[in-house]
Amino acid sequence: MIIWFYPALGGIEYVLHHFLSMTSLALSIYSGQAHLYLYLVLFSEITTPFVNLRWYLSLSGMKNSRLYLYNGLMLFFSWLFARVLLFVYLFSHIYLHYEQVKEIFPAGFYYLFIAPPALALMNVLWFYKILKGLIRTIHKTGSHHKED
Repeated sequence: MIIWFYPALGGIEYVLHHFLSMTSLALSIYSGQAHLYLYLVLFSEITTPFVNLRWYLSLSGMKNSRLYLYNGLMLFFSWLFARVLLFVYLFSHIYLHYEQVKEIFPAGFYYLFIAPPALALMNVLWFYKILKGLIRTIHKTGSHHKED
């Protein structure tokens, strides 16, 4: 669907994000290894309902609503915990258990140093955009309610 509707659903970073995730999933299922790291990365998808709701509210012309603001706050905090701080834990775990990580089959081992860092970089860049959007929304909502 992503490729079929490209670029309407997202740019190249969206395609890369899903390619890396699907490849990680396939490698982990194939090998039966590195499931903890796979689960940690998949857990980050807990933010998806907030992303989707934000898009729907935006299309519905509800950018000035309290629901849009509250959803933005939930998106911000869920993204912070599930896509920023959780990746800090993931990389710490890899570092602290490196002797065990070296035992992962070669393709999985090397991919562990490709996919999570690439996803983490995209997550931080998107987090920055979310933060900017939240600040903009708070300023709009604050000035909108002052006029009431």
